[in-house]
Amino acid sequence: MDVFSVLQTHFISVVLGIIIVLLLWKNRGKQSSFQRLPPGPPPAPIVGNLFQVDLKEPYKYYRGLCQKYGSVCTIWLASKPVVIVSGYQTIRDALVIQGEEFNGRAEYPLLVKSTKGYGLLVSSGQRWKDLRRFSIMTLKNFGMGKRSIEEKVLEEARSLVKAFEKHDGALFNPQDLLSNSVSNVICSIVFGHRFEYEDPEFLLLYNTLSAYFTMLNSSLGWLYNTFPKIVGLFSGKTKGLLALLEKSHAYVRNQAEIRLKHLDANSTPQDYIEAFMIKMIQEKDATKTEFHYDNLLGSVWNLFAAGTETTSSTMRQLLLMMIKHPHVQARVQREIDEVIGQERSPCLDDRSKMPYTDAVIHETQRNMDLAPTSVPHKVMADTEFKNFHIPKGTMVLPLLSSVLVDPKLWKNPDNFDPENFLDEEGHFKKNDGFLVFGLGKRNCVGEGLARTELFLLFTSLLQRFTFVGAKPPEEIETTPACCSFGRMPRTFDCYAKLRA
Repeated sequence: MDVFSVLQTHFISVVLGIIIVLLLWKNRGKQSSFQRLPPGPPPAPIVGNLFQVDLKEPYKYYRGLCQKYGSVCTIWLASKPVVIVSGYQTIRDALVIQGEEFNGRAEYPLLVKSTKGYGLLVSSGQRWKDLRRFSIMTLKNFGMGKRSIEEKVLEEARSLVKAFEKHDGALFNPQDLLSNSVSNVICSIVFGHRFEYEDPEFLLLYNTLSAYFTMLNSSLGWLYNTFPKIVGLFSGKTKGLLALLEKSHAYVRNQAEIRLKHLDANSTPQDYIEAFMIKMIQEKDATKTEFHYDNLLGSVWNLFAAGTETTSSTMRQLLLMMIKHPHVQARVQREIDEVIGQERSPCLDDRSKMPYTDAVIHETQRNMDLAPTSVPHKVMADTEFKNFHIPKGTMVLPLLSSVLVDPKLWKNPDNFDPENFLDEEGHFKKNDGFLVFGLGKRNCVGEGLARTELFLLFTSLLQRFTFVGAKPPEEIETTPACCSFGRMPRTFDCYAKLRA
């Protein structure tokens, strides 16, 4: 048998052999830097620990590893090590005490692809610092934490109540209405106005957002993030999502160019896009600036996506928990009646007088564990941590989930229980383990806005309606349906019954 025949007969073996040789050759200089990584399960050639991970609920696998190997451990996704950091003190040591080293953003392929590597969420180093500083300042200027943003949220709350009323007590799915409402709050900041829910431009943004998070939380999305070139080559869904993203980015760029025609660098910006464009004009002659169209499009998408999905998902879960626990819903409504009544709209000043309602919101966030591993970090330099060596560029997963279910921090960590946030006298009690917005300098930029939205939207709805499910409470499932990247609420139908 000649050499050519041997190659034909053993084609797959030959290809795998070549890949292994290439990987070994590629990593030959890296072996010494990996010798002092934190412990973890032994990886298989090429795929690492990929086939050991539950693609639907990877965070559970990670928690099990941390119980076995300690609060810092390592897994291998293909040929790349990923360090998992678990437990409140260890996460704090990494993200706060050694924040400069751990505050990079890992190149998670789907996140990077969605903005071509630009924008606030996926950037690191000086770019991230410049964009974060600008975004925080701009959001504050547009009212985050002030009375002006409260008015915008209340305007949207009133529209949401009217939209619910149109169902006239009939069975319906509240998902789109909740997402539209939260999206419009972000739109009022980014674009300077809200949209009607049927507006074609708004639907483009919303449909892109829906497709994006569906992909991000799917097994296909997880595989794409592990093998982006291979999956991207054959996946029609991935190509379809990227086409939608292109259309949404084109819309944002068009909005920016419209503003540029009449924009004065000394004028007061009316929205985030104008503020960014003014910064671009001011720095147009700078030799190096992060204020250009690519970072504008990326940052706008980051704000719109993160600001919509996290808050709207939490609102869906809040309604689902009220349906599941009608006695909790009734107690929240009693507090609303006592503090707010039925004659006026809620306001943020009411929150301090409504400890039980505040506890219910916080407990829903803790219990749903929306982002079990946060958005992946990376170390910005070779880093010594807990007597281990983590090479520069290594992905780090802060396992926030480990803190949110820690029995040392919570009265009843495994179940939905508002008492986790109440002291013996019924007053609201803060807890350092409440890490749903992250920790350190890469915590959620929009935390203040999200807290405002959750309180005002939730109280506005329960002031007006009692929510009842299509099934008896004991038959309603509240565990998330998708758990790859985030733990997304289940889809459900409900009745919104007007309160007498």
